[in-house]
Amino acid sequence: MQAFLKRRPFNPATGDLIGQVANLGPQDAELAILAAEKAFQDWKTKTGKERANVMRKWFDLIIANTQDLATLMTLEQGKPLVESTGEVAYGASFIEWFAEEAKRVTGSIPSTTWSDKRLIVMKQPIGVCVAITPWNFPIAMITRKIAPAMAAGCTIVIKPAELTPLSALALAELAQRAGVPSGVINILTADAEQSIAIGKTLCASPIVRHLSFTGSTEVGRILMAQCAPTVKKLALELGGHA
Repeated sequence: MQAFLKRRPFNPATGDLIGQVANLGPQDAELAILAAEKAFQDWKTKTGKERANVMRKWFDLIIANTQDLATLMTLEQGKPLVESTGEVAYGASFIEWFAEEAKRVTGSIPSTTWSDKRLIVMKQPIGVCVAITPWNFPIAMITRKIAPAMAAGCTIVIKPAELTPLSALALAELAQRAGVPSGVINILTADAEQSIAIGKTLCASPIVRHLSFTGSTEVGRILMAQCAPTVKKLALELGGHA
């Protein structure tokens, strides 16, 4: 059994300890990538309806546990409970929406300049995706990034903000209860120092095909440069500008 260093999330209002999570590093990031790659081989073969059914169960569990999730978010992030409650519903809505869209991933047959040929466009999942999320919306930012990826048949490695790891872990726990297969969702919790090393590993991996990041423009530039050698697809929301 592998031993982990522990990170300690604190209540921002009181400074009280509210839990302990693993302080993971680059080697753990490599394992998460491999787990996602392995799970992708099966998840991508599920029909849209099969993926939708699992995601719908996840949505239902999130709604059923709204108060627990909201309380946890307020404890670790500090926003008022009424705002946390609203964010849980908002975050869950992405899962609900994209669960339905999973059934509608269709291609097309465009017209061509040849009378004896037919052009077919097929949409296929890209592979392992990475989501790096900020502290200010610890649930909604995660679901907004991973729900469309899951619906399309992709698997995900999530690096939540070091200040708000518990909300991410709670989402993953509910996903597991809903029947999301092991390896489809992977979460890397870490402090600021280890997060930098993890980011480098995620960007450098040729297995990772897409990276989505919400955060500062400065960090976005760094991630873009680190992803360039492997020519990853990027989705960047920088400096608060969607």
